[in-house]
Amino acid sequence: MRRRDVLTLLSGAAVTWPFDVQVQQPDRMRRIGLLAPYGEQDSRVLAYLPPFKQRLHELGWTEGRNLRIDYRYVGPNTENMQVGAQELVTLVPDVIVVWSNPAVAALQKATGTIPIVFTNVSDPVGGGFVTNVARPGGNITGFQNFETAIGGKWLELLGEIAPTVRRVAFVFNPEISAHVEFLRVAVEASNSLRMTVTAIGVHNTADIEAALTAFAKEPNGGFVLTPSPLIAIDQKLIIALADRLLLPAIYPFRYFCTNGGLACYGFDPVEQQRGAASYIDRILRGEKPGDLPVQAPTNYELAINVKTAKALGLVVSQQLQQRADEVIE
Repeated sequence: MRRRDVLTLLSGAAVTWPFDVQVQQPDRMRRIGLLAPYGEQDSRVLAYLPPFKQRLHELGWTEGRNLRIDYRYVGPNTENMQVGAQELVTLVPDVIVVWSNPAVAALQKATGTIPIVFTNVSDPVGGGFVTNVARPGGNITGFQNFETAIGGKWLELLGEIAPTVRRVAFVFNPEISAHVEFLRVAVEASNSLRMTVTAIGVHNTADIEAALTAFAKEPNGGFVLTPSPLIAIDQKLIIALADRLLLPAIYPFRYFCTNGGLACYGFDPVEQQRGAASYIDRILRGEKPGDLPVQAPTNYELAINVKTAKALGLVVSQQLQQRADEVIE
């Protein structure tokens, strides 16, 4: 079953534009770039692009008529991100849309003038992308995904779903400032939750497998997985690893649960693409990215896979199932 509030974000922002401005058809071709930390046929690309393009179309921008989009699908490798970022900057687009912290960092190094709109980014202030969320300044703005307090919430949910868990492996990328903050909050929350947090810094799937395999040798363990392009691409391998090691886990995105993960708590990344399109429209019509506030999710979703819970020997209470936005049987 599925019960969730749709994120409003900035989907209504275009309503503030006069109707005649929205339907106005610009005379000249405008150009935007897109830097994606995934492959072209990745499930996230296939999920994100249609609503993004649809919102642009609603606002009067149609690819091939008055809009050209240059795509760079670079995968999770940071060197490839830097190459893709430089290629897009060389094309001198009117604006660039980008997904994820590492990809924004690559673009930030490549240009300080071309407007950049990000989505799926954590802690943009701590990451040095904007000066503050209300008035970013500079050439970068967008839509952040998780606020730092989520680190404690993930830990709390893991304890509710798997009450025997006392040891938590916190899997994160130490080079992403937001991940460090998630960890800090989780450690602070662990005392009141009677848990011990073990920090597991990783850069690839092999790191995750080795660290979790060693961690699982002792009982009463579980883990929290932080969001990044790496874990999104290798999600099925990570879920299979959790099953093999009998480790309850909390994941950041709903698609982990639909693929067999135990529980997921996060925002709707698809809706952010519509918000990004609205910001691009406003920039193309003359507004400055530094004047557009960074938007945070207004709602988080909890999904629980009870089939996976049963396989792990867990009983998900009716109360918790009623709180969930989606329960996967």
